[in-house]
Amino acid sequence: MADSIPAPFDVKLMNIVANIAFVMVTLMLLAAGAWWVLRQPFFPLAGIKVDGEVTHNNAVTLRANVAPQLNGNFFTIDLSRARAAFESVPWVRSAVVRREFPNKLHVTLTEQVPVATWGDDAGSKLINGFGDVFEANVAEVDDNLPRLDGPIEQAGQVLGMYRVLQPQFQPYDLAIDELTLSSRGSWKVVLDSGAEIELGRGQSEEVTARLQRFLKTVTQVSAQYRRSMADVEGADLRHNDAYALRLRGVTTVSPETPRKIK
Repeated sequence: MADSIPAPFDVKLMNIVANIAFVMVTLMLLAAGAWWVLRQPFFPLAGIKVDGEVTHNNAVTLRANVAPQLNGNFFTIDLSRARAAFESVPWVRSAVVRREFPNKLHVTLTEQVPVATWGDDAGSKLINGFGDVFEANVAEVDDNLPRLDGPIEQAGQVLGMYRVLQPQFQPYDLAIDELTLSSRGSWKVVLDSGAEIELGRGQSEEVTARLQRFLKTVTQVSAQYRRSMADVEGADLRHNDAYALRLRGVTTVSPETPRKIK
C-alpha cells in the first residue's frame, strides 16, 4: 500500500482559514439570532420595584413618572439611562438600577437631605450636606433651616464656612440665620437675633480669628451701655484690630448733629 502524500502547506492554510471563517460566520449568525430574539416582545418588563429613601417621593408616583422614559425589554433596557431618569426626579440624589430576574427592574434610591436653603428667599434651591445645590419644593423643608448664598460654584465653600462659624455662636445662645459670600469674597452673617455682622474677606482661619476677637470683647463693650449681646444690631469686623458696633437703643449722634445724606 503506497504512503499517502501530505497535503501542500498552502492547502492546509486554506483549510484552516476556511474553518475559522465558518466558525466566525456561525457565531455571528448565532449572535444576530440571539439579539433578534432578545429584542422581540418576549421579555417585557413586568414591574419596577422601588426601595430606599422615598420620604419626599411616592414609589407609585415614581414608577408612573419614570416608566414612560424607559425603552426596551428586560434584556435591552439601558440601565444608565434608566438611572438618569430616576435621578432627574426632584429630591432624588442617586439611584442604583439593576435587573431582577426574570422580568423586573430593582431601583434603590437615595434622596437629598437639605441642610440649608440656597440663594434668595424667592428661590427654590437647597443645598445638601455634600455642598451640592439642587432644586426642590422649599415648602417641604423645615422653616428653621439657615439660608446660604454666594457664587454657585463656591457652594461647598460657603457650607464649610457655615460649619466653622456656627459653633462660635452657640455659647451665646445665638445661631446663624443667613451666611452670604459676596462676589468680592466678603462674608456676612445674619443671626437669629437679627444682628448683621460683616466678617470681611479671608479663609476660615482669618474670619474665625476676627469673629473670636469680637465675641470675646463685645459683652464688655455692650455692658458699658447697659446692653447685652442680644442688643447687638450690627457689627463691622473689617477694620484692622478693631470693629464697629451698633447697639439697640444706643447712638453716638446728638440730636443737634445733622445726619449725613447718602
